Amino acid sequence: MALDIVAAFIYGIVTIIGGIIGYINASSNVSLISASICGLLLIFAAFMRLQGQTWGLTLAAIVTAVLLIVFAFRFAKTRKFMPAGLMIILGMLTLAVMVHQFVAIRR
Repeated sequence: MALDIVAAFIYGIVTIIGGIIGYINASSNVSLISASICGLLLIFAAFMRLQGQTWGLTLAAIVTAVLLIVFAFRFAKTRKFMPAGLMIILGMLTLAVMVHQFVAIRR
């Protein structure tokens, strides 16, 4: 199993868990819904990559990049490490793995 599949799956799970925690702590329906959608998209993309569909990697990279942008703005606004800083670090690692896989596929 390729590392990009594992990275997308784990980032999707972490995203969903973060949305649940945001809902519990702040009663934020937006956090729960948006995190669930993004997390499920990442898990779906990982599953598609597992099935051999290269577009799954593209989908996972797009969702990860969007989450990185959202959390970068949130971190700039709040200056709090949790959850924005953690999600930025995990997102950058995930995106780096995906870019590496893009390069490997193109060769």
